[in-house]
Amino acid sequence: MSEFNYFNYFTEIEEHFCKKRGAHLLVSPLDWAVVETWQKSAIPLEAVLRGIDRSFESYERSRRGANGRPLKSLVYCVDAVLEAASELQEAAAGAGPKIEKETAPREPFSHEEICNFLEGCHKALLAGAAKQRTASPHLAQQFEQVAAEIPPIRSGIDPETNFDLEDLERRLTVLEDKLTAAITVAADSSAMLAIRRDMDRALSPYRRKLTADQIASIERQYLQKRLFETYRLARLSLYYIK
Repeated sequence: MSEFNYFNYFTEIEEHFCKKRGAHLLVSPLDWAVVETWQKSAIPLEAVLRGIDRSFESYERSRRGANGRPLKSLVYCVDAVLEAASELQEAAAGAGPKIEKETAPREPFSHEEICNFLEGCHKALLAGAAKQRTASPHLAQQFEQVAAEIPPIRSGIDPETNFDLEDLERRLTVLEDKLTAAITVAADSSAMLAIRRDMDRALSPYRRKLTADQIASIERQYLQKRLFETYRLARLSLYYIK
């Protein structure tokens, strides 16, 4: 997968799915959880798009598709995407070494875009800390601690060199994992219950189609997304640069 596509993973998939569905509707929290599961599993974008195409072809031959009912969720595409990913892996293993022409790497984001993104994340964390300072001083302190780690990362990006985007993403993932752990512990039980009810309702039509591991992975990503929305925290990943 090219670096450009790698960091435009979510947008590429959303646009392709909406195009196949014939309506540019915002994908659901469940769909975003599915995409995050694919991203964290390093499923190539090519495999995801191929799997989506196959899923629509299969769905159109089904009774529901024949009756004109639209394919509503990316969950329906999970098996086809994994199958396409497996095929790509097998093809790559049998193709032998690949000789590529040397070309200058294309930076998916400018230095300014990355710095602006990091600055936005820093401000969002400080704003979140301010909101929590009275109700949950400990959580506010954790937000501030994570926020304090962002300026050194930002200042360490040299605009004159091809900075390592993958290493930057790893650093941000570490910080996001800290936030996820903090807000999961701090979240109100009633709020967690409401999120889980929504999640179970959304997943219910697809549970028989998914394996236990697939369900567990989607649930983790769904909970993380909803918790970050609840606390109005920015996602600390280059995937969310707009």
